[in-house]
Amino acid sequence: MAQPDSKKIFFENLSGAGKAIAVLTSGGDAQGMNAAVRAVVRMGLYVGAKVYFIHEGYQGMVDGGENIKEATWESVSSMLQVGGTVIGSARCKEFRSHEGRLKAAHNLVRHGITNLCVIGGDGSLTGANLFREEWSGLLSELVEQGLIEADAIQKYSALHIVGMVGSIDNDFCGTDMTIGTDSALHRIIEVVDAIMTTAQSHQRTFVLEVMGRHCGYLALVSALACGADWVLIPEMPPEDGWEEKMCQKLSATRSRGTRLNIIIVAEGAIDRHGKPITSSFVKDNRAGMKRLNIIIVAEGAIDRNNKPITTDFIKDLVVKQLGFDTRVTILGHVQRGGTPSAFDRILASRMGVEAVLALLETTANTPACVVSLCGNQSVRLPLMECVEMTQEVQKAMDQKRFEEAVKLRGRSFENNLKTYKLLAHRKPESELPTSNFNVAVLNVGAPAAGMNAAVRSAVRVGISEGHKMFAVNDGFEGLYKGQIKEIKWADVGGWTGQGGSLLGTKRTLPAKHAEKIADQIRQHNINALLVIGGFEAFLSLLELLTARGKYEEFCVPMVMVPATVSNNVPGSDLSIGADTALNAITTTCDRIKQSASGTKRRVFIIETMGGYCGYLASVGGLAAGADAAYIYEEQFDIRDLQANVEHLTEKMKTSIQRGLVLRNENSNENYTTDFIYQLYSEEGRGVFDCRKNVLGHMQQGGAPSPFDRNFGTKISAKAMQWISKKLVETFRQGRVFANSEDTCCLLGMRRRALVFQPVVQLKEESDFVHRIPREQWWLKLRPLMKILAKYKTSYDVSDSGQLEHVVHNRPKESDASVAM
Repeated sequence: MAQPDSKKIFFENLSGAGKAIAVLTSGGDAQGMNAAVRAVVRMGLYVGAKVYFIHEGYQGMVDGGENIKEATWESVSSMLQVGGTVIGSARCKEFRSHEGRLKAAHNLVRHGITNLCVIGGDGSLTGANLFREEWSGLLSELVEQGLIEADAIQKYSALHIVGMVGSIDNDFCGTDMTIGTDSALHRIIEVVDAIMTTAQSHQRTFVLEVMGRHCGYLALVSALACGADWVLIPEMPPEDGWEEKMCQKLSATRSRGTRLNIIIVAEGAIDRHGKPITSSFVKDNRAGMKRLNIIIVAEGAIDRNNKPITTDFIKDLVVKQLGFDTRVTILGHVQRGGTPSAFDRILASRMGVEAVLALLETTANTPACVVSLCGNQSVRLPLMECVEMTQEVQKAMDQKRFEEAVKLRGRSFENNLKTYKLLAHRKPESELPTSNFNVAVLNVGAPAAGMNAAVRSAVRVGISEGHKMFAVNDGFEGLYKGQIKEIKWADVGGWTGQGGSLLGTKRTLPAKHAEKIADQIRQHNINALLVIGGFEAFLSLLELLTARGKYEEFCVPMVMVPATVSNNVPGSDLSIGADTALNAITTTCDRIKQSASGTKRRVFIIETMGGYCGYLASVGGLAAGADAAYIYEEQFDIRDLQANVEHLTEKMKTSIQRGLVLRNENSNENYTTDFIYQLYSEEGRGVFDCRKNVLGHMQQGGAPSPFDRNFGTKISAKAMQWISKKLVETFRQGRVFANSEDTCCLLGMRRRALVFQPVVQLKEESDFVHRIPREQWWLKLRPLMKILAKYKTSYDVSDSGQLEHVVHNRPKESDASVAM
């Protein structure tokens, strides 16, 4: 069932024979760098190139010697799950000098290296570009000094550079996400969730300082993910008088009986006069608040006059003004540490492979580029265009052009800020528009982490738009039974971090109960429906659309937001809950593999959920470093199983100690998990033994990941804004009447954009028997997993190739990484 594609281009035509590629990590470390290094090494070796490690970044390049070592396939084994960078990173003053770069050039020529893959921030990448521009001159100097032969100038005439951005700050323009950012968000949210559980009992305010001296991304997105009451970031210093407004906001939330408040402050925050805003300042100005307040401060937050805003400043402010006990937590380097998230492993692996392909295709006239992410697509962008745009942001901040700085950060950052303001700050009743529309929200299908964040977002955006919001318990079953009640702003406080479905969700479809559902819609005067769920939600909207001819009550705007761990909804590349499930699979696989550490060779057979959709098995396999992943979409037989066993047996004899095989639960009715376990056990006898694990519903449980919290929040907010627009358009003669196809839509992420699609148009794209889309983008990632596991295969590079330009790299409606 692989997708047909007449435009496929395969990299077999791109040979790396005779080429030498070096990989280095420079500047600050970031989780996921090791996954990128692993991908560069294995892809480079796969295409026939020599690959070298440069240890300790540019310092190792300058010093040479043992710092430059040839890499082997085995040398990057067991590093996928390790944080930081195992090849070391160091800041190098010597490389900033001409003499230092001359030494570096000499060391590269000695090893025949003319292709560099640099993983680091904008400073590291700028240095690499300068090195490239000086390359021919440096070689001429080396010839003059007698350090290299004259023919080396011709032989090593051009230095090719490809960059990958490794930075937890996500401060590099041109990419939606940099390597390490998602993992840093995991660390922040883990701390916030832990603080919430211990602080619920005390009437306290919590001020959190997070990293981001010049970029407020971590502060902003963590504030969005945990529902913080206030956030201070460098790009948007607070207006004069912010201290009083913040205290009023915190006091008001306390008076409504809420037990939790959060303030997040960037590491170097200042107000608009350049005055530092510290956590202590906030603490000393606090009184009369709800039982728990948490304030998150970005590392570089400033006021409108470029004055730093620090956590101490905020702490002092809260204690002084409100008189309540306040605590400060500075996360520091905790944010850089720990195991990389599933997202960062996948991102880094894709970027590493793309970097090698870019190096194979480069010519002497090709500008240095960075490989980056836009939506769920990898793209190549001119390195210096990205650097210049990044520097423009800082220049705008220095010149107090803060609104422009926010826009320069990109549409995703700008939308994050707008969404945060919309959800965190409730307008007074007198300022709310009065629409007189009633909107119902319900969850349908199996629970998925992030559903509650989506409901919270829908409720608060709906109230802000002037609607009366209604919550329906237990999906369509609850709707026909009349389990409907109005839900207020404060009712959804603290929902973002809750797993499962607080509204309750059932798989019941509406067709059999259409008359009762129509009665309830009429009784409660429901003017629009927002359905959050998986394939059942998609089927439900199709049934309601069909029933419009018989029941006018269904002639209202209806929109679906995809939420299922299986990620099997037609019309959307991603679903709420899938990232949390991937992290559960990845973390469990890490632990399972570690359980065999120090023992004899062992292979683990792991069964994942997903119904007939192989997304979790395939992408989870890529994140966990699996040797094989069996799925329904890519049919297999006994010969394939035998070939996999033989391949793994050979690897076990020569290198690896542990193997990992994933199987989707419905991949094949005959080749069950037990069958594959017994086959591997028998055929691997004497070389390795086997263990099997069925992960089950642990993939649906747990707190939602930062990605799912933000994806749910932002996609649901967009869906509610669509509903508001459709309600106005379809309101005629004192009633809402919507009977066109475009008033019953699914909101999904397609490649780089969020798109509203009439559900009836998605029928052609759906396999209703197996409840999956007929075409699935992630199937293109499967060869990548196989290549990294040392299989010979074809890799589709039809999405790679042409350089894009930073100013054009996002479509008009993009916030496509809606995530984050």
